Amino acid sequence: MSRLFGTDGVRGKANQLITPQLAMSLAQAAAVVLGFNQAEAGKRPVAVVAKDPRISGDFISAAIEAGLAAAGVDVYDAGTLPTPAAAYLVADLDADFGVMISASHNAAPDNGIKFLARGGQKLDDALEDAIEAQLELEPPRPLGADVGRIRRFADAEDRYVVHLLSTMPNRLSGLKVVLDCAHGAASGCSPQVFKDAGADIVVIGADPDGVNINDGYGSTHLGPLQAAVIEHGADLGIAHDGDADRCLAVDHEGNVVDGDEIMAIMATTLKEQGRLKDDTLVATVMSNLGLKIAMEEAGIRIEETGVGDRYVLEAMRAKGYNLGGEQSGHVIFSDHATTGDGVLTGLHIAARVAATGKSLKELAATMQVLPQVLINVKDVDKTAFGSNAAVAAAVSDVESELGPNGRVLLRPSGTEPVVRVMVEATEQAVAEDMARRLAMIVQTELALTTSV
Repeated sequence: MSRLFGTDGVRGKANQLITPQLAMSLAQAAAVVLGFNQAEAGKRPVAVVAKDPRISGDFISAAIEAGLAAAGVDVYDAGTLPTPAAAYLVADLDADFGVMISASHNAAPDNGIKFLARGGQKLDDALEDAIEAQLELEPPRPLGADVGRIRRFADAEDRYVVHLLSTMPNRLSGLKVVLDCAHGAASGCSPQVFKDAGADIVVIGADPDGVNINDGYGSTHLGPLQAAVIEHGADLGIAHDGDADRCLAVDHEGNVVDGDEIMAIMATTLKEQGRLKDDTLVATVMSNLGLKIAMEEAGIRIEETGVGDRYVLEAMRAKGYNLGGEQSGHVIFSDHATTGDGVLTGLHIAARVAATGKSLKELAATMQVLPQVLINVKDVDKTAFGSNAAVAAAVSDVESELGPNGRVLLRPSGTEPVVRVMVEATEQAVAEDMARRLAMIVQTELALTTSV
């Protein structure tokens, strides 16, 4: 049987993979692994449950909460909130664990179940494996007063907003900011906190109806935000995804500012203030080479990890680093959060614009984004690319041609027979040519053969 947990919880089509039965079973298993196995003896475990506004979240959260209460866990129902808000509330309440129901930037038919350990931390593989193993065992069935209670967490959003405001280095007075909430979980709290911080706000993509989440709006569809920033003469725009754990930005001219550029701005800011731990930024191997060059010039070291914010988090936690993230806009400020937080990131980018009097375009010029071309080579033996001599020779040749101002990265997909070929160069045409050249060699050398 394949592993149920993926890179970010259990995710799939709602009512197909993510059924009420699976949700209840996962909740009961988590009650044992994250609740009773971790809680003090004699103490009833407590869990926080939140969801994004997609329609299937209603039946999934009902099943999750029923499973937890039936297993003897007290539940705080936080309603519709961003994933980082759920993580913050787990820590703020000193709850034993949390459950976030969301499929992030995916469309409405998908959903997912993500567990958070004590302190609002993401689970490591061992805990996920323990939950999967517990699914095979009989769940606890307490009686009478030993079953859990389900309570509405009435001030959940207010607590999160107050927390966000407490992290602000300065107010946003004088800034006009367009917010695109992706018709998602930040539709209520993001406009509220930006307004409370002093910004003049224009809001788009903040009318969730259960099925329009990420539909034409948000961090995966930046066109409406770019148009709105220009139309309203705003200083900048901020885009969230469905569960608001990521943030991309748009400058006053409508240019996209991605996660790498955001990290460059914030890393140099924290270093100037003497607050960047060990003058180190944590980023994945997919971050643009321009980020590495800019950080070297600024005296900042980059610690590279595998692709995925969980690996960024692991590296940050292992060595105490306080800033990291991904090109996609997952930016982690560990002084204030245990996971990527799109609202927090947006606030701090806007605060830097307000504090310096510089435009976001000027701040983003901290790094030069080098052209990056990614080709997914399909139907190949992804396990063999690392040992194929012809592929290795081709990569070596391209790296020699690019020199220090270019980069090659070959990476197997985690779920498909695909090898991802990425090339960066100082010129777009060069990156495209070399990526195509490598992709052809990978396709030829590693093509899957079928017997008739």
